[in-house]
Amino acid sequence: MNQQSGQGAIPETGADTGAAPILEMSHISKTFGVVRALRDVSLSVRPGELHALMGENGAGKSTLMKILSGAYKADPGGVITISGRPQSEAAGQVAVIYQELSLAPNLTVAENMFLGREIATRGVINMKETIARATPILKRLGVSFGPHDRVADLSLGERQMVEIARALTTDARLIVMDEPTTSLSSRETERLFEVIARLKSENIAIIYISHRMEEIYALSDRVSVLRDGVYIGTLERADLSAERLVSMMVGRNLDSFYKKEHACEAAFGGGAPLLSVRNMADGRMVKDCSFDLYAGEVLGIAGLVGSGRTELARLICGADPKTSGEVVLEGKTLDIRGPRDALREGITYLTEDRRKLGLFLDMSISENVNVAVIGDDAFAGGRLNFASAARRAAAAIERLAVKASSALAPVGGLSGGNQQKVLIARLLETGPRIVIFDEPTRGVDVGAKSEIYKLIDALARQGVGVVMISSELAEVIGVSDRVLVMREGRIAGQVPEQAGAEITQEAIMALSTGTASNAAPSAKTATAEGVA
Repeated sequence: MNQQSGQGAIPETGADTGAAPILEMSHISKTFGVVRALRDVSLSVRPGELHALMGENGAGKSTLMKILSGAYKADPGGVITISGRPQSEAAGQVAVIYQELSLAPNLTVAENMFLGREIATRGVINMKETIARATPILKRLGVSFGPHDRVADLSLGERQMVEIARALTTDARLIVMDEPTTSLSSRETERLFEVIARLKSENIAIIYISHRMEEIYALSDRVSVLRDGVYIGTLERADLSAERLVSMMVGRNLDSFYKKEHACEAAFGGGAPLLSVRNMADGRMVKDCSFDLYAGEVLGIAGLVGSGRTELARLICGADPKTSGEVVLEGKTLDIRGPRDALREGITYLTEDRRKLGLFLDMSISENVNVAVIGDDAFAGGRLNFASAARRAAAAIERLAVKASSALAPVGGLSGGNQQKVLIARLLETGPRIVIFDEPTRGVDVGAKSEIYKLIDALARQGVGVVMISSELAEVIGVSDRVLVMREGRIAGQVPEQAGAEITQEAIMALSTGTASNAAPSAKTATAEGVA
């Protein structure tokens, strides 16, 4: 795997390898009842370094960080020192920025920065002093908003900067960032990387938790891995590789990570397509896109952020209105005016935003799995068959290895990987003929990623046509038969152009950026014969 980031500038390694550690966690264990969440874990972090902490969901990362922040108390025998002092004497030295931001949207930036530690004079909040202290910190971060701005009016990336600014009001020397780029745009991610570089240059240490391999390669000075609550080891930047990281995290080699056991010879000619999309456009982003998809094929769609991949998928399934174009399934032109029409024809779409657009977080696993099909087995004038729904949910949990206490557990309490499996289970219950996966492994740990790849391969072996949209080139290459590349709302080309040729990251990036000799300035039709 190419060890580079596709987003933004890469911060230089700035850690002083000879300096005394700012954080030492030694022999940390944690038991919840009969469950041993952590077993004799040790972690050392140097000043000015970005130290990535990796592991599957359930590996113990969050538990370890909650012990560091003081939210949990470790079992007797463990020792934590911060800047050479016991944890109990180092108040304010550590700040944690969680994936779900904890800001008050109705308050200003300055008020949020000092929330819970308000600056008061005679019992009244001193806003003048609050703003005076907030201003130099915001200037230090180089943000475009000011202390008077209301948090509700800021973008997600800007809100994350408010969280970092809040951490700096405590003079924190160690900042923990948990999945900080999950909801950020490409530009916001670049801005975050620039701020990380600035923090490192000020000798502030960062513990960085992420499932995105490209970020780990781009940012890390060192990477520590936990597996099943046990410390596996630490890799220096020079020793990082996909093979070593995957092996440490899941206990198996990279060879078994991506699954492509299906074979789709028709993808390069030899039969009628299962699905044809012709001249699809929305009058804004998507411009005259055409392609064919064959039964049993995994067709990847790659491209830079903003290239129109998701917008094209939403037009196909009727989630957004089109200005032109048609969808043809096995020779029949479909009249798709909304997602329900697409679902009726066997076309399903897995949204990239499972929490906001896909799942009902306050509902159970069973309710989420059955929501699209529970009416199919109703009886006696419309009474719902809850026994059938329970059996369906139990089978889905077993088939997809969803880790939960029961089918009645609320989806909102599951890990990202298990939430994604529940959404996929709902999709599969409809008996799809076409499945469009949009960023199916975003925010998912490496073990769950491997299981999703196996599922995609299994669907293809069953003759389902699969469209796979992803920003991670390694997974697009690893699971796809062909890859269509989008640029500026158009299909710029196809990789490979003929059967037997290799799908390469270089060819995809050349089409994505317009540097390839066959990169198209106008609409192209990707068919069985290649690029028309």
